[in-house]
Amino acid sequence: MAYHGPSYGLSRECHMKSQAKFSVERARECMIWVQEILGKKLGEDGDMKDQTQFANILKDGSVLCELINAIEPGSVKKINTMNAPFKQRENIEMYLKACVAYGLKEQDLFQVNDLYENKNLYMVVDNLYNLGGMTQKNGWTGPVLGVKVASENKRNFDDDVLKAGQSVIGLQYGSNKGASQAGMTPYGASRQIRPEDDE
Repeated sequence: MAYHGPSYGLSRECHMKSQAKFSVERARECMIWVQEILGKKLGEDGDMKDQTQFANILKDGSVLCELINAIEPGSVKKINTMNAPFKQRENIEMYLKACVAYGLKEQDLFQVNDLYENKNLYMVVDNLYNLGGMTQKNGWTGPVLGVKVASENKRNFDDDVLKAGQSVIGLQYGSNKGASQAGMTPYGASRQIRPEDDE
């Protein structure tokens, strides 16, 4: 990872804003979920204290590949164990491709640099929550994380019902009962000020 030096101005504001979105509690819940699925402790003591430790545990991508393989066996064919940066990035890319194959949408993913360069770690946490929701939808019987992704509930109406719905005026359009424009002046017209006659 290259050291980019301190950031100033708008870059610093954007960096601080993305750092503020990271929740240690949500990240800790994700790590507990991952540890339960993999059946092993991650990190020195198995507990995550800050976002740097969270990033260091997941940075090489091997834990993420093991996770998706535990959920959907055979998703990642070969997990790279070399410490070379391009191999670690390749692990993260294979994990993201496996997430798409499992059913996650493009907006549920993160960029490789978000994790590898510790830029937007909150997106990694969101990705794990979305993966946890998708596992529940796909019938996973192991530990759960997040909210179950909703299933499609398509409705088919016949033509009579559709025509009846077009004639109904919903309450969101409001009502004009008792309304009139009496006493209103049009926009842009001068105001009529008449002094009262003193007697």
